[in-house]
Amino acid sequence: MATDLFQSPDYYQLDELLSEEHLLVREATRDWVKKEVTPIIEDYAQRAEFPKHIVNGLAEVGAFGPYIPQEYGGAGLDQISYGLMMQEIERGDSGVRSTCSVQSSLVMYPIYKYGNEEQRKKYLPKLASGEFLGCFGLTEPDHGSNPGGMITNFKDKGDHYLLNGAKMWISNAPFADIAVVWAKDETGRIHGLIVERGMEGFTTPETHNKWSLRASATGELVFDNVKVPKENLLPNKSGLGAPLGCLDSARFGIAWGAIGAAMDCYDTALRYAKERIQFEKPIASFQLQQKKLAEMITEITKAQLLTWRLGVLRNEDKATSAQISMAKRNNVDMALKIAREARQMLGGMGISGEYSIMRHMMNLESVVTYEGTHDIHLLITGMDVTGIPAFK
Repeated sequence: MATDLFQSPDYYQLDELLSEEHLLVREATRDWVKKEVTPIIEDYAQRAEFPKHIVNGLAEVGAFGPYIPQEYGGAGLDQISYGLMMQEIERGDSGVRSTCSVQSSLVMYPIYKYGNEEQRKKYLPKLASGEFLGCFGLTEPDHGSNPGGMITNFKDKGDHYLLNGAKMWISNAPFADIAVVWAKDETGRIHGLIVERGMEGFTTPETHNKWSLRASATGELVFDNVKVPKENLLPNKSGLGAPLGCLDSARFGIAWGAIGAAMDCYDTALRYAKERIQFEKPIASFQLQQKKLAEMITEITKAQLLTWRLGVLRNEDKATSAQISMAKRNNVDMALKIAREARQMLGGMGISGEYSIMRHMMNLESVVTYEGTHDIHLLITGMDVTGIPAFK
């Protein structure tokens, strides 16, 4: 098993902006990742298998619904704590962070925000403890960046709803106990429905042959005349704004998580550059390698400042969707570029599973696409500053 030698960079002493609770949460998560994730994750990624045995540990460290109130099983933490946890978990692996993001922001969040008290008490404690794992059904085979065009629908059959349609590229789908599914009613209005495994006509075929997020389970959600009890409709919000509100929370976590992946690539490249001898001296002594490292730490520091400020705004309930889009786009793009530069610094060793860099690079190719592509987030910022939507 690999030994985790990671040392977190803090070039601008940003730890001084964090509370004692923030630091405790981050260190507890970091210690857990070092002990439970990094020693085993390369093997699981090579086998394209999700390490299910870590689910209980993720629950114990508070990674499922960290900002959900304690009365529903969550940790009752603030948004910066949530971000720091996602940063540390993605430093281990983007796929593991995806599992946490889906559970927290795309399953627990909508049940907490849009559900009723009965739904909260029924599902949230089991999701927080890891007894239940959930998934989020929005993306369809023909509707990704345009989710409002979805064709998944449900009809009122008196004592139940009849759900038909399909979703794809769904993290956690193959083993999820419940799915929060977005579908149109007979008037075309979008609603959230809680679909439980075992309902007749509900299947979750797994997606194979992925080059990215190999340690995360991805699949489809197929609904063939699924009878959904009426009490499983999320009653407190409808319309496209409901699932987009969930995505705001998840994208916020991604903005932090990408920093973790970038940090890991930078730390690996820095350590390697100091140890790798060529032309009778460490490659860290060469100008081009120093340029790469200097640019990496600069971009990481900028991203840290961006997410910290966004976390403050989220805590104050002031952050806009467009501000979250900017952070998601910037930070994932930053992390992907750092992964590519770090891979080059390691030369041939950069493609080896002995190091984490190539795995991060492949994972980030999914992260830069899911929950809003790089281009769509760019156009969201463009719309926000001009007032003119370019994608309609």
